[in-house]
Amino acid sequence: MALVVTSPAFAEGDMLPAKYTCDGENISPPVEWSALPEGTASVAFLMDDPDDVTAPGGIFTHWTLVNLPATATSLPEGVPREAVLPDGAIQGTNGFGALGYGGPEPIPGSGPDRYRFQVFALAEKLGVEPGVSREAVLGLMEGRILDQGVLTAKY
Repeated sequence: MALVVTSPAFAEGDMLPAKYTCDGENISPPVEWSALPEGTASVAFLMDDPDDVTAPGGIFTHWTLVNLPATATSLPEGVPREAVLPDGAIQGTNGFGALGYGGPEPIPGSGPDRYRFQVFALAEKLGVEPGVSREAVLGLMEGRILDQGVLTAKY
């Protein structure tokens, strides 16, 4: 059974409110997910743009957050851009070269891109340092994913 990922700020396939983009306040949106499966030791969260033709591999990273506690079922609006959050979660580097969330900033005239908010229930914590890349997290998660879900928005 796949995790169900939702947001009180937008629905699946909707436009992401400008508040959460580089055109607005550039703060992270609130995201929620259903109960995690038994055996979950940590949660990883990735946000990316799979339509960015200028990014290496065509995917631009907007947020990498790992080692959220297994008891977590949401992220609040405006998560601080700190290396390690109070709950022990570790933030990675986004495609802008900064820690934490970096909102959408599509190329003018390129049309709306899709943005994936992905949640992964993991069988163990990942041994990573602040600033970890999305690519490293994807590699470390191999064989450790118990369940996953995605919410998609456009901007």
